[in-house]
Order: sequence, then structure tokens, then C-alpha cells
Amino acid sequence: MALLIYAGAALAEIAGCFSFWAWLRLGRTAWWLVPGMASLALFAYLLTLVPSDAAGRAYAAYGGVYIVASILWLWIAEGTRPDRWDMAGGAVCLAGAALILFGPRA
Repeated sequence: MALLIYAGAALAEIAGCFSFWAWLRLGRTAWWLVPGMASLALFAYLLTLVPSDAAGRAYAAYGGVYIVASILWLWIAEGTRPDRWDMAGGAVCLAGAALILFGPRA
């Protein structure tokens, strides 16, 4: 369940941040910020649903998922195919996120 929440949070965060990118860097209208801010609020809400005893741990594990989602965004939304270094870096980050999220706790 945590992975689904993280995936939804990543999509919401990337979409929200992209709305600001589109406004400032691509010359889109400021109206792009309205759904962008809603998307960022959804991102923050979704992170509160992660089953974790500490917010910092949930955020740290999310970081790896966010990196992989960003690489997918690069490929799917921006049409730039990730190279082997993007893929290797994403795999390392995802492995780190799994250690943080699923590691045994004392």
C-alpha cells in the first residue's frame, strides 16, 4: 500500500512542480498555477497516509520513489529517453528507499 501512496504522491508533486516550470520557463499562463497548487496540496496529504512511525522516515523513503518517478516523467511527459546513468541512479535510490521503508526496526 505504501508504494501506491508514494506513486500517487510523486505524480502529484511532479505535476504541481511542472505547473510552475510551465509558467516560468515555458511561458504558460499563470492559471497553470491553480491546478498546480492543488496538486501540491494533494502530494502533502498523500504523504501523511504512509504507514510510518516518523514523518522523516516516510519523507526519506519517498525521496527514492520521487527520483524514479522524475525519470519516468522525463521519458513519458518530456520525451527524453533516460540514459544508463539515469537508470542506474534511479535503481540505487529505489533500493535505498526500500531499505528505509521496509528495514527491520528494533
